Amino acid sequence: QVQLVESGGGLVQPGGSLRLSCVASGSISRIYTAGWYRQAPGKQRELVATITTGGSANYADSVKGRFTISRDDAAKTVSLQMNSLKSEDTAVYYCRGDMDFGYVGVWGQGTLVTVSS
Repeated sequence: QVQLVESGGGLVQPGGSLRLSCVASGSISRIYTAGWYRQAPGKQRELVATITTGGSANYADSVKGRFTISRDDAAKTVSLQMNSLKSEDTAVYYCRGDMDFGYVGVWGQGTLVTVSS
C-alpha cells in the first residue's frame, strides 16, 4: 500500500522552528510534484508550499521568507523547514504528492503544529 507519512509536528514557542518530513512508503520509486498544506481549526485547508520534480518551489505569501520546502529523492522524502513561527501557523499540516505508477494526489494523515507560549 502506498502511503505518505508526515512527522515532526509538535508544540513550539513563537519565534521557534520545526522541521516536518513526509516520507513515501510502498511500491513506488519516487515522489514527483509535492506540496504541504495546512488546516487551522474552523478554517479551510490552504496551500503552504509546493515543489516540482526539478526542485522549483512556490510559497504562500504568509510563509515566504520563513518556510523552506525541500526534497530528497533518494529517501523519497519532502521536508518543510519552518522558522520564525507565529501563533497563526498553528494547524494540522498535510503532505500531498504525485508519485509514479499512477499514484496521483495522495494525502498523508497530517501532523499537528501548535505555536504557543
